[in-house]
Amino acid sequence: MDRRFFIKNLSFGVAIPSFTTNSFFSKNKIDMPKAVIKPHRLQKGDTIGLVVPASPVSEEKIEKAIANLEGQGFKVKYTDAIRLRYGHVAGSDEARVKDLHTMFADKTVKAVWCIRGGYGCTRILPKIDYNLIKKNPKIIIGYSDVTALLHAIQQKTGLICFHGPVGATPFTEYNVEHLTKTLISPSLPYKIEQSKINLEKTTVGYTPEVIKSGKAQGQLTGGNLCLLSSMVGTPYQVNFKDKLVFLEDVGEKPYRIDRMLTQLLQSSNLHQAKGIILGIFEDCQPKDEQYSLSLIQTFNDRFANLNMPILYGFSFGHIQNMCTFPLGINAAFDADEMTVSFLENAVV
Repeated sequence: MDRRFFIKNLSFGVAIPSFTTNSFFSKNKIDMPKAVIKPHRLQKGDTIGLVVPASPVSEEKIEKAIANLEGQGFKVKYTDAIRLRYGHVAGSDEARVKDLHTMFADKTVKAVWCIRGGYGCTRILPKIDYNLIKKNPKIIIGYSDVTALLHAIQQKTGLICFHGPVGATPFTEYNVEHLTKTLISPSLPYKIEQSKINLEKTTVGYTPEVIKSGKAQGQLTGGNLCLLSSMVGTPYQVNFKDKLVFLEDVGEKPYRIDRMLTQLLQSSNLHQAKGIILGIFEDCQPKDEQYSLSLIQTFNDRFANLNMPILYGFSFGHIQNMCTFPLGINAAFDADEMTVSFLENAVV
């Protein structure tokens, strides 16, 4: 910096910007909340549109997704776009957006189901026709990299979106139960409890732990930690204020988890959430505990100053037995009982 210019302008009273914690979040352009749009519930015999908005998929995963959905009594529809490959993404950005648009515009398609995540959703967000989606609201579901797509659509349209199994995920009894109670035949009250299979696992990372006791209510939001962190500073940054935030990730060692949580705590309003629900972070333990905090120690360290209920190990994430969370509905969270209860239905 030119020191003479700095002093000269200071003497004329030119304002020098100050940067404080979370100042960027308050200045960043974030869309005002839209009126909530709830998609129509699914019925047996409905047609599901399969899309691949992120990484390319193998023929095996395509066949698995088709078998999963047909096994639940649905018809399946897709275009040749699901077999495209452009390096590390499933076809060009334009091709993936076109396929997404095709499925939302198709009146015979009642839901859009992502076959897998991976990487690539953030690239296409500015190219999406959100007015088309708003005019043709329907269920869209996925997780992992699809986190970015779900949030962008919800922010731009008000549509309730669903963080749940991708098409190629094993459709376990637990998965199907919660998909059914969320998308097909919802009823209130609806309490989600831990998967018994997950609780019986002795694998490191599957043991739930209450980090902060308490109860809270708020709108559900969240998804993959890496994606939520990478969306900071973009027009699609997530607003966590007064929300119940659910977070999950896979294959990230504690120092990386620390880095992403620190990013959110310093640059977003995560500290103003009502509660934090952590999923099962598969393969996120340190290689050498002598030179690292454990995963749980990392959460305790990063969340030490937060005054809200926080639970680790809820049944969602990159695991086989996962529940489905609608983004944007009101819910209640009890960290000590380890339950999440929907206070409203996500579909009509």
